[in-house]
Amino acid sequence: MKALLMSTLLALSALAEDPWQPLQTLPDAEGFAGSFAGVSGGALIVAGGTNFPDKRPWEGGTKVWYDSVFALEKADGRWIKVGQLPQANGYGVSITTPAGLICLGGGNADFHFREVFRLSYSGQKITTTALPPLPQPCAFMAGAVLNQTLYLAGGISTPTATSALSSLWSLDLEKKDASWQELPACPGPARILATLGAHEGSLYLFSGAALKPGADGKPAREWLSDAWAYTPGQGWRQLPDVPRVAVAAPSPAPVIDGHLLILGGDDGANANFEPKDQ
Repeated sequence: MKALLMSTLLALSALAEDPWQPLQTLPDAEGFAGSFAGVSGGALIVAGGTNFPDKRPWEGGTKVWYDSVFALEKADGRWIKVGQLPQANGYGVSITTPAGLICLGGGNADFHFREVFRLSYSGQKITTTALPPLPQPCAFMAGAVLNQTLYLAGGISTPTATSALSSLWSLDLEKKDASWQELPACPGPARILATLGAHEGSLYLFSGAALKPGADGKPAREWLSDAWAYTPGQGWRQLPDVPRVAVAAPSPAPVIDGHLLILGGDDGANANFEPKDQ
C-alpha cells in the first residue's frame, strides 16, 4: 500500500522535464490506500484512506478506514496532520480546483456516501465546505474537471454491489445552486476504478473493471482495456484500446506537454495472489 501511495505522490509532485523525486513518507507505519489527494493553499494534501494495521488481508486482517488529513508544504519538508474529514472515508474521487481540493463520495466497510465537500488549506488548518451531494452513494468511480464542470463516471453504490454504475454525472462549479446532471452513459461496459481525464474540450475514459456475480455470489471483476472519448454536446466515441489494462490508475489523468498520462494501475495478473512465508 505504501508503494501505491508513493507512486501517487511522486506523480503529483513531478514535472515533465524533471526526474522523479521521492517525498517524505506519511506518518503511518502501513501507509494508506484509497486516499483523497490533491493541492490546496500551495500544499499537497492527503486525506482518509484505508489500511490493514494488524494482519495482511490474506492472513485474515481487518481493513480500517481513516479520517486524518495531512499536508506537505515543501517537497523537502515533513507531513503534518492538519485536520479530519467529516467521517472516515476512502475510495472516492478527489479533484484539485483553484478554490481547494474537492472530495466526492467514497465510503467505508458498510456504506458508500453521497457527500461532496471542498478542503481548503491555509495557516496549517483545513476548512471543509459542503457542496451538492451526488445523485446516489458512489465509490470507486473516476472523475475529472472540464471547463469548470466536474464529471464523474462509473463506480458502485454499495460495498457489496455485483454490478457497476454506467452513469456519467456533471456539476457546473461556476453556477450558484447548481445540481448534478445525468448525461449519456458510456456505451462500453459499466465499470469501477477507471481513469478519467480532460483535454482539449473532451473527456477521456480508460480501462477499469466491470463487475459480475462470482460463483460465491461476491463481485468478480472483468478487466477492461477499452478507451472512450466524450465531448459535451456531441456524445461518445470509441478509441483504440490502451496498451494494457490499468485498473485504479490515478484519476484525473494528468496532462503534461499536451498528453494525457496513465500512471501505473493494476492489470489483474496478481489478483488472487497470496504471499506465503518461506
